[in-house]
Amino acid sequence: MAISYQLLVINKLGKHNVLLNEPMSKHTSFKIGGIADVFVMPQSTEQLRDVLDICRKNDVPYFVLGNGSNLLVCDGGIRGVVISLLGLNDVSVSGEVIHCGAGVSMKEVAEFALEHCIAGLEFAHGIPGSVGGGVFMNAGAYEGEMSQVFVSAKCIDQNNQIIEVSFDDMDFSYRKSFAQKEGLVIASVILKGSKGNKEEIADKMAELLKKREEKQPLEMPSAGSIFKRPEGNFAGKLISDAGLRGFSIGGAQVSEKHCGFIINKGNATAADVFALIGHIQQTIKEKFGMALETEIKVAGDE
Repeated sequence: MAISYQLLVINKLGKHNVLLNEPMSKHTSFKIGGIADVFVMPQSTEQLRDVLDICRKNDVPYFVLGNGSNLLVCDGGIRGVVISLLGLNDVSVSGEVIHCGAGVSMKEVAEFALEHCIAGLEFAHGIPGSVGGGVFMNAGAYEGEMSQVFVSAKCIDQNNQIIEVSFDDMDFSYRKSFAQKEGLVIASVILKGSKGNKEEIADKMAELLKKREEKQPLEMPSAGSIFKRPEGNFAGKLISDAGLRGFSIGGAQVSEKHCGFIINKGNATAADVFALIGHIQQTIKEKFGMALETEIKVAGDE
């Protein structure tokens, strides 16, 4: 890559918001991944738009990153520009309406709602992603999902125009949205809950968190559930029934706590994870005649 686009980005964002040759293992919950050529952290919607404009006009590949919680970055790293949304982290409230940047974590917005006695976002407390990513994939847990609290989002479209997308236009379905379908970059989101009792909200959040802690290996680096739920079954149960609980390749291991998770037990590479995924899929196919599909996002060069 020529240095010109790097200088353009630095001039727009300032050198403190641009990192060169940045290890992606620092920016994913899996703690895995090679280097990104350029890693940028825009601090406003306008800066985000500027970076996208530079990339698009100079044919520079880019990857938009939220909290990195459902992501496996390949060992070869990511060419071009990684755009982190975590600098878009403003949060404000008006009644039961919450305005927040796309980089605010789901945990943070749930705790913010709690502080302002707003019910409806308790489900989000244990989801490790960002609000922008949550809307993008209509994230959910324990019978709650983002579509239930979403009002609108400010997005940047493929023509680099800032557009407002309403609930009706977002066209949510299971783990899908209009933003995902059209490749929109979400900059900020408006959510709406309902007036609630602070103690009751806190109790519900604690109850859901306890369920997660009991069932999921939250203490270990992972990317959440690796496989989509197969029709009429559960990926974790199939993997357990196949005798793969605790099975490992290199530093990647099937979690003994929840077989739907692959954990990084120490210095795992993306190659280890891919090899383990392939072994699981082959074993399940041979034993049960079922095909397991992955649901994690993969980025970068092998």
